[in-house]
Amino acid sequence: MINSLIIGTGKYIPEMEIDGRQLSQKSLYDEDGKLIEKPFNETLKKFIDITKIEKRRYAPDSMSNSEMGRIAAEKAIEESKIDREKIDYIIYATNYGEVGENGQANFMPSASARLKNKLKIENRKCITYDMVFGCPGFVEAVILANNLILANKAKVILVVGSDFLSRVVDPFDRNKLIFADGAAAMMLIKNTSPKKGIIHSNTICDNGEEIDFMWNGNSYNKNHDQNNLYIKMRGRKIYEYALKNVPLAIKNTIDEAKLTISDIKKIIIHQANAKMDEAIITRLFKLYNQESYSPNILPMTVHFLGNSSVATVPTLYDLIDKGELGNHRFLSGDYIIMASLGASMNINCILYQIP
Repeated sequence: MINSLIIGTGKYIPEMEIDGRQLSQKSLYDEDGKLIEKPFNETLKKFIDITKIEKRRYAPDSMSNSEMGRIAAEKAIEESKIDREKIDYIIYATNYGEVGENGQANFMPSASARLKNKLKIENRKCITYDMVFGCPGFVEAVILANNLILANKAKVILVVGSDFLSRVVDPFDRNKLIFADGAAAMMLIKNTSPKKGIIHSNTICDNGEEIDFMWNGNSYNKNHDQNNLYIKMRGRKIYEYALKNVPLAIKNTIDEAKLTISDIKKIIIHQANAKMDEAIITRLFKLYNQESYSPNILPMTVHFLGNSSVATVPTLYDLIDKGELGNHRFLSGDYIIMASLGASMNINCILYQIP
């Protein structure tokens, strides 16, 4: 049996901690361009009640997306003890690439090529790919890496997830309270140990009416510069879609591996909205005729890191792997789930066994 094994991880969590009140300088407008008359403190309180996001992290102005990725990648490479010149692929999950200070996405050169340059990798056979797949981009990049390894196209792959979302939020949109910056990385190698590493995976792409649930659009403040594009979302639509589809996608992944929910020790799910994630897992357990679950199965970071898109799943994994998230630990033999959903809409899920 051939599959992929994670042998090194790393992360970059920006030091700048942003409280919601620090984002209160601008008036807020709704999707129709109407001024929201409600006081900001009321909006903030309701937002925290719904999402549990109390703080988020912003990278400094001097930082770039590829530099965040480099910091995380260097840590993963160091932990793996792999010669970087032996890396066959670099897959860089991002939604905006080397986003500029004006919020404009920049993919020329690609984020993965920039990272290879910053890592000073000279191997011409080290192939660079960007994965633009919404928030599930990192999980999908790991799935792609595993498929390349299964196809004997690679033995060593570096996967990075990094986004600079503080530069692409509309300052007049209350959804700015959700998003954050960050990066994380994983080193994967070809593995032949039975029942270790990536056991199974699934991906779903619903690109019908769901394609309009998240998009890049103009500021809701019509008096603000209408040339810039910002990240936009229909939160209620996403919430309803997630609760209907994500629990079943996770269950199918577990069932297809001939396991059951009692075999799963951790569910590392995209940190978008704490209440939504809790509702997803509640519905997952109900699919197995269980009315409750142990909070220990669902580690969370969204309340203090915010939603850093492609970086949430690998950051959460790294925090647990390093023993930096309370009492959460990975034990040898544990089955864990890594799952995500996001723009377009896309859902994916990986079943992984800790070596």
